[in-house]
Amino acid sequence: MFEQFKSKAEGVSAEVHRFATRSGALEFIIGFLHDEGVADRPGSYAIWADCPFLDGIDRQPLKELSGLKFDLCKELAAAAKIGISQMDWALADTGTLAGDSSRLDGRLVSTLTGIHIALVPTSGILPDMPTLLTRLHPDASNYIAMITGPSRTADIERVLTIGVHGPSRLVIVFCDELGGTE
Repeated sequence: MFEQFKSKAEGVSAEVHRFATRSGALEFIIGFLHDEGVADRPGSYAIWADCPFLDGIDRQPLKELSGLKFDLCKELAAAAKIGISQMDWALADTGTLAGDSSRLDGRLVSTLTGIHIALVPTSGILPDMPTLLTRLHPDASNYIAMITGPSRTADIERVLTIGVHGPSRLVIVFCDELGGTE
């Protein structure tokens, strides 16, 4: 199902990567942040919403990155270049990410930044929406987010515009070792 998801997601301009381990995914993210020029100034920050990916990893390499922040607020998110969050599921038939976004920090990093890096457990790849609906628990989730590619609109004179209502770039990082959500 990974290849099907990747094909569909790349078809709507998302970038898709897969790593066997958290350390491999972390190495990729650190390199990505360096390549994007993350720095400690507005417009160059990276913000990372608290998530299970961060549990149990060595955070020292992250602490050494100038401009990477973990304490989030709306103003900081609005001034950030990159936001990193974790999504629960990926729908193979549409290339759509899905997750419980009840926590404000996850919504801030996935909607206010110019680039969104979405971490996803590879075991969270599902075939389709009906399968996802068997896993969602409405009584436990106040806000379910669905993300398909970078933000886009064509409502202004029917001209496609990327990044008007959210990130102009979506980077999806699958991690086999991350586990899944039931």
